[in-house]
Amino acid sequence: MRYLQSFHRRLRQIRDKSQLTREDVASICNVGEDRVASWEAEDSRQRTYPGVTELLDLCIRTETAVDELLDLDDTGDTGQLELPGLTFTRGDDLSTALKQLEQEIKRVELSDEEAELLRRFRKTSAENRRMILQILGR
Repeated sequence: MRYLQSFHRRLRQIRDKSQLTREDVASICNVGEDRVASWEAEDSRQRTYPGVTELLDLCIRTETAVDELLDLDDTGDTGQLELPGLTFTRGDDLSTALKQLEQEIKRVELSDEEAELLRRFRKTSAENRRMILQILGR
């Protein structure tokens, strides 16, 4: 999942190349400027990612190929695009595949409450983490 490590940099490069501000990208994707800032966050713990709709809007409006933005690996091109939880061939219906991808993203996306619990867990001491894991039966 190399794209999770490079998306924020690639987005910034595309913004710079197209001379777009975060506000411009927010307008293109129909989101708030703070959301675009979180897509570009250097700290991976604060970073979020756009949904499929926002991603496609951005690619279409900036004339950027999805694989350029997501840094998909070209090695051994088998005619398939693979993303976590989703694989489809060029012959498959793209809209069906995108719906499937969006469902997969929603399935693994943390709720605000879960994200807050994770932030607090990461900030606590090692001993407290160990106790929490014991309570959870791990």
